[in-house]
Amino acid sequence: MTVLATRNRRQVARLTRSSKIFKTILHAIQEKKGTNIVSLDLRKIPEAVSDFFIICTAGSNIQSKAIAEYVEEQVKKVCGEDPFKHEGFQAAQWVLIDYVNVVVHIMQEESRNFYRLEDLWSDAPVMEHKD
Repeated sequence: MTVLATRNRRQVARLTRSSKIFKTILHAIQEKKGTNIVSLDLRKIPEAVSDFFIICTAGSNIQSKAIAEYVEEQVKKVCGEDPFKHEGFQAAQWVLIDYVNVVVHIMQEESRNFYRLEDLWSDAPVMEHKD
């Protein structure tokens, strides 16, 4: 996805899994019934574009869009932040929401199996989050 390759990483405070934005994103995904939710901790990987990836699976285009829209709505409401960028809403096979230090990936099963982000970033610690 071109978003990650074209942005300059702003210097902002490093995130943790207990950060408000991180928790808000997880809660929003869970509210809209995203499944197979994991986070990848990229903080110790020098070439990483963010501190965390949060990845979930959606069952359809409609659910992908619903999760993405709700994540953006809740992060704006709770944290006062708009995404730096987002893409993929039209096809909704893989929707990416970039909050600079946390990037959300909402993927349908076929896309998730094909791109295998967890394998691409296999040196990052992975944490599963209850659906």
